[in-house]
Amino acid sequence: MSEFAETAWIWAAKGAGAVAGSAISLAYILPRGRREAAIRFAVGTACGLVFGGAAGLKLVAELGIADAIGPAETMLLGAAAASLTAWWALGFVMRAFKRGGRASGGG
Repeated sequence: MSEFAETAWIWAAKGAGAVAGSAISLAYILPRGRREAAIRFAVGTACGLVFGGAAGLKLVAELGIADAIGPAETMLLGAAAASLTAWWALGFVMRAFKRGGRASGGG
């Protein structure tokens, strides 16, 4: 039963980190409208949930704090970082596509 409780805490931490990272990314660069805000929030949350575990493990290993924090904190850290950086990476890709479309579409 305690394994279930620990798993629930880890998922809760992952979810909280993903939502926090998405909210922070919205605060850094304000969206142009509601649609963009919703898309950014959804992308950030999804990326935080999917990549939060791997990102957290990598971050604690790189920082050398793996022994100092527990699994829930690792997931919280990783999900927030993955969520926050997801929009930056997606924004970079979207700008690259827009530039490519203008260059080939112009006459």
